[in-house]
Amino acid sequence: MSDPRYDTYMGHGPRQILHWEHWSCPDAETYLTGIDYYEHPKLCRERLQELYPQLGLGIPATDEPRPRPQLDLRGKSSNAERQTVRWGDGETATFTHGEAVFRTAEDVFAFSPLAKGDFSDMEVVERADFSSDEVVYERYRRGYPADAGERAPEGSAAATGFYNTMFMWPLLTFGWELFLECCLDPRFERLMDEFAEINRRVFRTFARLPVKFVVCHDDIVMSRGPVCSPQWMHKYIFPRYEEFWGIVRAAGKEVIFMSDGNMNEYVADVMACGARGIISEPYTDYKAIARQYDNPFIAGEGDNRVLTRNDPTEIRRMVESMAETGRMSGGYMMCVGNHIPWNVHPEGIKRYLDLSAELAVR
Repeated sequence: MSDPRYDTYMGHGPRQILHWEHWSCPDAETYLTGIDYYEHPKLCRERLQELYPQLGLGIPATDEPRPRPQLDLRGKSSNAERQTVRWGDGETATFTHGEAVFRTAEDVFAFSPLAKGDFSDMEVVERADFSSDEVVYERYRRGYPADAGERAPEGSAAATGFYNTMFMWPLLTFGWELFLECCLDPRFERLMDEFAEINRRVFRTFARLPVKFVVCHDDIVMSRGPVCSPQWMHKYIFPRYEEFWGIVRAAGKEVIFMSDGNMNEYVADVMACGARGIISEPYTDYKAIARQYDNPFIAGEGDNRVLTRNDPTEIRRMVESMAETGRMSGGYMMCVGNHIPWNVHPEGIKRYLDLSAELAVR
């Protein structure tokens, strides 16, 4: 019997539409369960799992109390140099990328990603050693049983993922401003070629893992649309997607693409490269995707701004609209695409979850 998540990813989900939620709201956990998340994290999660199993949240190993966040009510860090904000029951990693290493465009063009190889000491999210196929494979393979082979069982929703599918590599390595300053220079082509070679090692590894799905993240758009022009994307990004995803698809894996922002302009490109579907933010037109493709995987239509306003009528309208899209595609999942962070109204979250249980059916 197949996993309902597998069925959904493949476009024939169950009558009750499943959830994929980006969750980091401890106060909502306390509100929903009546158990203080910080005093009893394990008991709180166990009760939350009983009440809302659709969230699929992990349960801590112990009930040892957790420290409450030290950031102020606006979520700002007391350490301004770190440039962090509150995230869940803690704080984010720093938003400083590349600035400490690269000061000028010439610093960027003097850099060799392949010569570097080991990115363990850099703020690139994927902080690890990519110096060879063997190094990459051994690191990922340690997370699976020795006898697991290279394919997941039939009907499994087992997945792996990668944050720097291609676009994020130069953005995180060099920082936002230097990336934009340098990306149109012809010398940038060598850098992208080298980042691509690093990712070939990653995707060759994914092809050998006992998973069925690969979640590929790249924030190629913002809330108003693309960061870089279609011409730039078709030179540096989309051909690499087609190549990388071809590697894992040849091994029987499916690709789910994830990006922040408004994906409307690049949906066709991403799907043409071989993605099974897209998870993004509520700025994206999911009904248009459902109409264009045959039961694609799609998620991210829910909006945390609606939950935060906590207007019962508005939340109901949102869930009804999401359920309508879910009836248009067997690959649809309920998802608040712009996240459920620490400052979303707990009562609004409860309304959303309860209404989804009632209305989100095919």
